[in-house]
This record gives sequence, C-alpha cells and structure tokens, in this order.
Amino acid sequence: MKKIFILTGEPSGDKLASTVISKLKESNSDIEFLCVGGSHLKSLGIKSLYDLKEVTYIGFTSVLLNIFKIKKKINETANKIIEFNPDILFSVDSPDFTLRVAEKVKKINPSIKTIHFVAPQVWVWREKRVKKLKKFIDHMLLLFPFEKKYFDKENILSTFTGHPLLETADRSKIDVTQIIKNHKKIISIFPGSRHSEVDILLPILIDFVKMMNKKHKDIFYVFHSTSEFNKSTQDKLLKEGFTNCGSISDEKIKSEILKCSIFAIAKSGTISLEICNAKIPSLIIYKMNFINYLIVKMLVKVKFANIINIAANEEIIPELIQSNCNSKNIYNKIDSFFSDNQLIETQIEKTQKIIENFKTNKSSEIASSVLLNSF
Repeated sequence: MKKIFILTGEPSGDKLASTVISKLKESNSDIEFLCVGGSHLKSLGIKSLYDLKEVTYIGFTSVLLNIFKIKKKINETANKIIEFNPDILFSVDSPDFTLRVAEKVKKINPSIKTIHFVAPQVWVWREKRVKKLKKFIDHMLLLFPFEKKYFDKENILSTFTGHPLLETADRSKIDVTQIIKNHKKIISIFPGSRHSEVDILLPILIDFVKMMNKKHKDIFYVFHSTSEFNKSTQDKLLKEGFTNCGSISDEKIKSEILKCSIFAIAKSGTISLEICNAKIPSLIIYKMNFINYLIVKMLVKVKFANIINIAANEEIIPELIQSNCNSKNIYNKIDSFFSDNQLIETQIEKTQKIIENFKTNKSSEIASSVLLNSF
C-alpha cells in the first residue's frame, strides 16, 4: 500500500489539502494517509499527529517569541514523518513551518518525494528562496499562472493547477432561512482564522456594526468563524446585546450564507477569492502589531495586500490596512458602496475578469493527478 503524509500549518491549508485528498480518494482507495491537519482532513477519516493550533503562528514577533517551541515541533514532526516512511510528503501552504519540515525530511530520507501546494509568495518578497527550494522540493503546485516563471527559472518542476476554491461544484442547496429570518439583507464578515487576527479585528468589526445599526436597520451580520473561535465570537456578540448578528463555523452553511450576502468584509487572504467567485462585492481589511508592520513594509515589493489587486495592479477591491483599518473607515467605505450601485457593479465586473485567469475548474483533479503520478 502506498503512503502519503499530508502536512498543513493552518485552517486554510487544511481546507485546501482536503479538496485534493478527497479527489484522490475517489480515484484510488489503496493509499494510507497520516497528517498534521484540522477538521477538514479529519472529516475524510485521516488521523492528525496533533492539534493544528499547536503550529498556527502568525507575524514575526509571535514566531520569535515561540521560536524554540516551533523548532521543537519541526523536529518532532519530521521524525514522525520519517517513522511513517511515506512515499510522498504533501505539504500545503504555511511555508515557514511546512517547508522547514520538508527540508529536514528530505535531508534524512531523500527517497521521499516532496510535493508542495501553494507556492511561497516569492513575487511579494524573498525571491531568493526559490534557489533553496530546489534542494528539497520535487514538485511545486501553483495556484496562479504568473508564478510559474519563478520556478522555471530554477528548473523546479511545477504545475499550474488553478485554485481549488474557485472550482465550480454542484452542491445541494442548504436552506438558511432558519438562520436568517425575515428576508433580511446579509453582510458576511470574515475576521480571520488565527488568534492574532481575531483579537485585533473582532473589536473593530463590532464597533463597525454598532455604527451601522444607527443608520441601517434591515441588515443581518454573519461572522464566518472557525470551530475554534465560533463560541467565543458568539459570546462577544451576545455580550454587546446584538439581535442582528450571528457567528457560524459550518463550511457548507458559510458558503450558502456568502452567496446570499449583499456585501462581504474580509481580512486579507484566500477568502477574497471565494467572495469574488460568488460575485459578492467586498472590502479588504488587515491590521497587525506595529513591529510586524514595519518589518513587512520594508520587505514586500508589491503595492497591494490582496491577490486580486496585485494581479490587476489596481485597487479593484478597497483595502483598509493598518492605521486605516478602523470602524469609522469601514463604515464610510460600506456606506459609499450602498449609496452608489455603480461602484458595486464595476467591482464585480473587474474581479470576474481577474479570477477567470486563476481558474482551471480541474484544480483538485490536477493536483491529485500529480500526487498519483509521483508514485
């Protein structure tokens, strides 16, 4: 029996990995799996070595503060992978964790094929990393077509798959009328999947809702949370006395709620592609501690935070980053959209042109095919 170890470092990577592995399981049942993953891989019946939150860190300062803990986890994970002795190590996203593990594993056992999904954003910063990757990555799976040139230059085998979250799938429609009653308008809010994101963004978003409630009485706000933060988010919303807010963590319900929304507010990240794919107008927000921001500011070589804006070289989706990320600015930006329907139509039209270039509609299939062929 062939073996694959799936290595993720945060919820979004767990979700991406599960789309590929579920497709692989459809075509081949004779594979043994083990992982470092979360709820999505668990739902496929795959055991995880430990809870994903043990390695989900963000920001330079939090990494520095946990450096010894992270090194210990890298060594521990690499040793467990060697013990499992897989044919393939399939690492997904979270490069500062997953690629360090992959490098260690390859050094100990070069016969293990290493395939990485979601290339490090070398087009944003640290392009020189590509040379190092050549030593321990056998195949790179790419979300975006413009990434290929960076890996071709170093003769690293790579395949553009497209983004699994942009695949068109026939899903049975879920009735959300019990969650959202009285046919209210919905604004979907995505405050993040990491402690540092939720801690910073949730208070800002709660203040934003308070401001909106003074003028807009017919809107229901749905906070799209992870299972880890769902209860605490609900508790905070109840503490504020909101009657027009809720928090959900079920992925199928989230997807249906998003499709029913009139607008979305999301922290910068992958979720923006799902929002655009659903043809929902949106606003991007992000805030980190000041030291992290200064470091990022010095290192990045792109003007925008959001992949849609980066690809277009234009701020199609408004970005409120760092000091601009506050409840008043979010309110003003949303209010301006509600006052001018043309802004909404223009944003949707432009985003659709961009994401068409990111689609193959076979991304999970292509990725799983690479895994199978690597045996």
